[in-house]
Amino acid sequence: MRRMNFLDLDDGGRIPALGLGTWRMGEERARHAPELAALRSAIGMGYRLFDTAEMYGEGGAEQLLGEAIGAALRGGEVAREDLFIVSKAYPHHAGRRSLPEACERSLRRLGLDQIDLYLLHWRGAIALDETVDAMRALVDAGRIRRWGVSNLDVDDLEELATACGDRFDCAANQVWFSVAQRGPEHSLLPWQRKRGMPLMAYSPIDQGVLAQEAGLARLARDAGVTAAQLALAWVLSRPGVLAIPKAVHESHLADNLAAASLQLGPDLLAAIDRLHPPPRRKSPLAMI
Repeated sequence: MRRMNFLDLDDGGRIPALGLGTWRMGEERARHAPELAALRSAIGMGYRLFDTAEMYGEGGAEQLLGEAIGAALRGGEVAREDLFIVSKAYPHHAGRRSLPEACERSLRRLGLDQIDLYLLHWRGAIALDETVDAMRALVDAGRIRRWGVSNLDVDDLEELATACGDRFDCAANQVWFSVAQRGPEHSLLPWQRKRGMPLMAYSPIDQGVLAQEAGLARLARDAGVTAAQLALAWVLSRPGVLAIPKAVHESHLADNLAAASLQLGPDLLAAIDRLHPPPRRKSPLAMI
C-alpha cells in the first residue's frame, strides 16, 4: 500500500491528494460486477478519497460506492474515519427544503451517516445565499462535515464569498483541470490558493485522451512513465490541487497511485509548458 499525500483544509482537516472518481459508474447492471470490483480493489490499494454525485447514474454510482464501502467496513479493511467521501447535489436541489432531502437520499444510497464533503454540482437558478444557508444547516445537523462547490469560476466565487458573509467556509471547488485544460491557472487557482481552498481536478487525463497524445508520450517515455501518468503527475504537482481520475482497470488504478509519487524536474516541467503553454488570458471555465 502506497503512502498517500494530503492537502490541508481550512477547517483543520485533510483531504487525500489523489482520489477515485465514479462518473459513468452505476449506469448499467451489466457493468456492476467489474465496477464494484474496481472500487473494492481501490480501497485495498490504499485509495481513501472517493468522489460521486447524485447525478451519476441517477444515484447508481452512490449505490455502487456504498456497496463497496459497506463491504470494506464490515470486513475490517478500512475504518470509516480514514475514508473521505465526496458527493454532489443537482443545482435544482440546492434550496433550503430540497437540499436536505437530496442529502438524505445520497446518505441512504451510500449507507453512511455523514458525507465528508458535499458539493453544489454546478450553479443553477437557486440563489447562492440560499444554498449557503442550506449547506450550513446540513453541517450543523451533522449530515455533512463540510461543503463546497463545483464548476464555479472566479466571478461566482466572489459572489459566493459575499453570500458567506464574515465566514467563508466553502471548503473546495471541483473543476475540469488538466495539462491541456489549464484555464483555471490564470485566475481561479490563484484565487483559491489565496484562501487556502483546494482545487479538485476532475478529468485530469481528459477522459483518457492525454494517454494517447504523441507529444506527451514522447516526454513520458524519456521519463520512464506512461503519458497518462505524466499528465496526472503534472496536475498533482500544482500547489493546492488534488485529482480524482476515474479508473476501472486494476492496472490503471495502480498506475495512478504510482503517478502520485512522481517528482517532475524543472526541465520536464518546461518541456510540458512548451507542449501545453500556460494561459495568457482569462477564458471561460471548461465543463464536461
